[in-house]
Amino acid sequence: MKAGELLRVSSSALTRHKLRAFLTLLGVIIGVATVVGVVSVISGLNRYVNDKVIGLNPDIVIFTKYGIITSREEWLIARKRRELTLTDMEIVRRECRLCEQVGGRGDRRRMTKYGDRKLADVEIQGHTANMGEAMSFDIGNGRYFTPSEYDHAAPVAVIGWDVQDQLFPNLDPIGRVMKIEGYPVKVIGTLARQGNVMGQSQDAVAYVPLTFFKKHIAPSEDIGIFIKPRGGVAMVNQATDEVRSILRSLRKTKFDKDDPFGLVTAEMLQDLWRNISAGAFLLMVLISGISLVVGAIVIANIMFVSVVERTKEIGVRRALGARRKDIKRQFLLEAAMLAAVGGVIGVGLGSLIALAVNQVFPAQVKLSFILIGIGVATVTGLLAGWIPSSQASKLPPVEALRYE
Repeated sequence: MKAGELLRVSSSALTRHKLRAFLTLLGVIIGVATVVGVVSVISGLNRYVNDKVIGLNPDIVIFTKYGIITSREEWLIARKRRELTLTDMEIVRRECRLCEQVGGRGDRRRMTKYGDRKLADVEIQGHTANMGEAMSFDIGNGRYFTPSEYDHAAPVAVIGWDVQDQLFPNLDPIGRVMKIEGYPVKVIGTLARQGNVMGQSQDAVAYVPLTFFKKHIAPSEDIGIFIKPRGGVAMVNQATDEVRSILRSLRKTKFDKDDPFGLVTAEMLQDLWRNISAGAFLLMVLISGISLVVGAIVIANIMFVSVVERTKEIGVRRALGARRKDIKRQFLLEAAMLAAVGGVIGVGLGSLIALAVNQVFPAQVKLSFILIGIGVATVTGLLAGWIPSSQASKLPPVEALRYE
């Protein structure tokens, strides 16, 4: 039988039972939609984490009281540690020979106000004057604050997009005075729009001098200490070890005890994200695998039913000269087409899920994901249809013609 005729016969057989065919596809649709949707989200997040979280400051190491917390036990241990202070930062700055820059940061969420407009839950970050250069902040308009403004605890701020949009709609905020927890602060700069990470806006921020921050926003001692090593990324580990030694000495930590502080590096963030994405990928494989197995079983059962229902048709075709391999190819093609249609629907559904999720999490749908989804569905159909098609091809023509 020619390929075109085989395709026509198989298509006609499938379209005779549209509802049954659709119900048969549900397992394949769910499996493929899961593959395309989850892989698109993981791919988008991988790109975002590499570009926005890790790629921008690979040579920055941050020392904090907590570091990266991944369990309740780690949090209980970390909360008992002493806070890092401005005094610690100054000692590190003075003693670290491998550090090109040493600075500090504190943060609290506070209310901001301009005239009768308010914006709650803004992240107020107190910075040392060198953080602007070290962290490569993307200043949209205006400027970052100067060392002199830092030394004099000047009431100045660089604000994020959300603060500008909510407090100063249709206004140029540069030079205007807003209030942070009732304290007047002059806006000297604005940040370029950063967007969302994990559904949380990165633009509801305001950067102020750490000296002003400690005086008016959060008088507590706790800060984070950042270092930038001489020689860039290649010297991160050596500079980190030197600062660890300085801080351990300040706290008189014995050599066999863990560090009484946490730290965050680009490599640690990358390892953390790699573990998270690997776990998500394994979960996706499990869910989609179960769905595809269920889909394959359903397709196989439906094909067995189809073979029984069309026994006489098989007998007629064999009597008219159809070979066993023609019958087998027909039923295999029907199973593959059935699964491929489910794959196409699943790809469409998975892409829609990825687009919807993209409003909260970064996601990207690639052509390779679409082809993989349809390919997996087609292979599932071929495997599911193998035994029913073999059974159909082995029916004796005389017995098939007698079947009622």
